[in-house]
Amino acid sequence: MTGLAREDFPVAIEGNGVEFRMRELGEMAMAWVRLPEGANLTSLLQGLPEDLCQCPHWGFMLRGKLVMHTPSGDEVYEAGHAFYWPPGHAPEALEDCEYIDVSPASELKHVVDHVKKQAAAG
Repeated sequence: MTGLAREDFPVAIEGNGVEFRMRELGEMAMAWVRLPEGANLTSLLQGLPEDLCQCPHWGFMLRGKLVMHTPSGDEVYEAGHAFYWPPGHAPEALEDCEYIDVSPASELKHVVDHVKKQAAAG
């Protein structure tokens, strides 16, 4: 396989400065995400178990800073950090940020579908 550019990832969610691009690669999916400063996805996760994203993500912060809200406390991630976000989290952008993550495709699709429904309803 050759390298992938951001434009090679179809847009799954877009609006209010949020850009969530996703590409399924077998049983896994890669996401290329941009969040504007102040974007808080907590309300879009309402209705999922614990009202949090239950999909695990492994990735790398390309730029900016975000706080990940979890039941055990908040954790801050910034440009240059590799991460693992286990199930049970909700992101909030402290600065304009961009990251790439890899997740189980079926679990990520479930969360993306839920977020789309919440955004359309709200």
